[in-house]
Amino acid sequence: MNMTSRERFVKTLTGQEVDRVPFIKLFGYENTVHSGWTDKYPNLDTYIDELLGFEGKSRGWRTVPVNFGFSGLNPSVVESETDTERLVRRGDGSLEKRIKNQDYHRHMVEFAVKDHNDWDRLSNFLDPYDSSRIPQGWENYVEMYNNRDYPLALSCGGVYGFIRTLMGDENLCFAFYDMPELVEAIISSYVDMCLKVWEVLCKNIQFDLIESWEDMCSKTGSIIGKNTYDQFMAPQFRRIRDFADANKIPIVLVDSDGNSDTLIEWMHDSGVNALYPFEVGAGCDTLTVMNKLPKLGGLGGLEKNACALGKDAIDTEMEKARILIKNGRFIPGPDHFVLNNVDFEGYKHFMNRLREVVLTTRVGG
Repeated sequence: MNMTSRERFVKTLTGQEVDRVPFIKLFGYENTVHSGWTDKYPNLDTYIDELLGFEGKSRGWRTVPVNFGFSGLNPSVVESETDTERLVRRGDGSLEKRIKNQDYHRHMVEFAVKDHNDWDRLSNFLDPYDSSRIPQGWENYVEMYNNRDYPLALSCGGVYGFIRTLMGDENLCFAFYDMPELVEAIISSYVDMCLKVWEVLCKNIQFDLIESWEDMCSKTGSIIGKNTYDQFMAPQFRRIRDFADANKIPIVLVDSDGNSDTLIEWMHDSGVNALYPFEVGAGCDTLTVMNKLPKLGGLGGLEKNACALGKDAIDTEMEKARILIKNGRFIPGPDHFVLNNVDFEGYKHFMNRLREVVLTTRVGG
């Protein structure tokens, strides 16, 4: 049995027979590196993916270069700048502080939506049929994608994720109670737009997954309760699932940081059938969740910081990776891209060991 990375990805996450799971980077895009790595290894950012033997494209799957957000906003403008930080007024009206030369470098000073008036202004930029959403020469992309051997995704800025970026978590938690009709309008309008854009794209391309960015958990669990999820989020995820089924897209994948152990149960009931990254530092009990939800696919689950802690720590993560692979429906990888405390040698050793594990471990073995 000789499979492509596309076949391995889809069949692994949906519980079908595979020769082995794919070896993918999971975080970072094409040839992603830390700037310090190229100080020691010039041009590493042009060949690191090939050097480490990552399969597939981008993170292991590729997303089409289509705009799934606001279209036609004014460009961002720098309002002020010092040696250490920059204040940027973004096109949606929000004000963002960007800290230079740090891992965690962005902070929202002012959010885009505070009331109905702000949303009325921004909703005009959600036209699904704006021709600028799709790159010129799309027919060439269609030809390329229809001859691919890697997984291809439709993207979604999130059911919770989209409105979170507009209002902020704290403001949104109040809005669920104080302005529920506004929350509903924003979420449903955004999903409406996504579905209409996806419909156009699916006319000529067979996709493998729909990915939705959410990040709706903290270290102790979901930011919102189940009643709030059921009222606002679940109906939209069911619409996404219905679209996926109608278009023979096998995977609805959610990206949510934090401890997602409980949240994924709610999402799974709403049609989500894959999750990543199962963040180790947030206490995710990955194997228990996968056993509790035997039809769920998973990716990640390995502590990225092991890259900075030496070979023993990396070996511990590799044993975890073997168990997750054998258990089924899981593609192991670091639970985020590494931070600046990781040198290239540590990252390389982690990935070389993971590749060895992937190549020598059979699902169910």
